[in-house]
Amino acid sequence: MGTSTAKHNHQTPGHQTPGHQTPGHQTPGGSTAGDDNGVTSRLAASVPMPGPEALVALRARLAAEAEAEGLLDVAHRTVDSPIGPLLVAVTYDGLARVAFENEGHDEVLEELAAAISPRILAAPRRTDPVARQLDEYFTGRRRHFDLEVDLRLARGFRRQVLDQLRLVDFGHTVSYSDLALAAGSPRAVRAAGSACATNPVPLVVPCHRVVRSDGSIGQYRGGPEAKRTLLALESAA
Repeated sequence: MGTSTAKHNHQTPGHQTPGHQTPGHQTPGGSTAGDDNGVTSRLAASVPMPGPEALVALRARLAAEAEAEGLLDVAHRTVDSPIGPLLVAVTYDGLARVAFENEGHDEVLEELAAAISPRILAAPRRTDPVARQLDEYFTGRRRHFDLEVDLRLARGFRRQVLDQLRLVDFGHTVSYSDLALAAGSPRAVRAAGSACATNPVPLVVPCHRVVRSDGSIGQYRGGPEAKRTLLALESAA
């Protein structure tokens, strides 16, 4: 006679039976077991996100803390001007970049992070002297910038051209051939023009004061209209 084996309705530890909710299991209503009918979830959802002013204050605090620790290699801000918003960026060595809107400020910041340092933040306090002097220039209260300049982004002959550009006074212009001669290579007129076109700190290093030999204004990193505006501003002063 065969023997039969008794079948037990045995549940192994951790095995879930129908209808049983393990702790933390999500119910159809979106709450979790032990969540007191979703009160915790609703409370979490009701916490307001920080507004724009709070985010600005947070960024300023982070920038201040980074600067205090010597971790803010590049500080930047955007300033308004008659030729559009200008991005200015400074290092511990001085003003390293002035960028026009048509260059794409986000792209410029990425380039600075790659070329100088990824430790880059918006920091108005570090950039206040630049913003103030630009405002004075555009409102006719300043003819010469009194700022340290970091020209590490320009090398070789381009750097020599920029050094000569800094000697061109407010309200005066020179030709590209004049500039090439002053930089020590009278035949390098095209290279002098390239140095102006890639000048990392326009306005402060005044490449807008360089014109063609026939008197036409030539090209400009911020566009010909911006160059025309700057020349008109200085001639009217």
